Amino acid sequence: SLEIMAAEAKGFTAGSIMSANVAYVFFDPQCPHCGHLWNASLPLQKKVRFVWVPVGLISATSSAQGATLLSATDPVQAMTEHETSLLAKQGGISASASVTDEAKQAVAANTELFNNLGLEGVPFTIVKNVRTGQPVTRGGSMETAMLADLIGVDAP
Repeated sequence: SLEIMAAEAKGFTAGSIMSANVAYVFFDPQCPHCGHLWNASLPLQKKVRFVWVPVGLISATSSAQGATLLSATDPVQAMTEHETSLLAKQGGISASASVTDEAKQAVAANTELFNNLGLEGVPFTIVKNVRTGQPVTRGGSMETAMLADLIGVDAP
């Protein structure tokens, strides 16, 4: 499914743009576990290219916020702001009025892809382990050390 993700998932990149270590993360903007995984991923961004793929599973707000993040000039900054607000139980960023139809369609397509892959629950991480070369997947949030282990890089 890594090939499918590379071809079809529409997300934004955080971390090392040039890294060969690519981790895809399906997330719902209204999911607090996804916010925890975002924070856990921050220390690994020097070593890994994360592609955060928004889906709309929880509510209509999820899709609107996902499209807002995809449309942002600086999606990483927008995501940090969003997750900080969400984890503080303030609901996350406001859905932007300047969201493109393309971004809305991307979230819808990501959601369809998520469902077509038969996945359940977010966050869901798909990555090729650096050490084994094997694709690995994991549902749910995890601490930085566990995420590093999944990817096959040393924890900071």
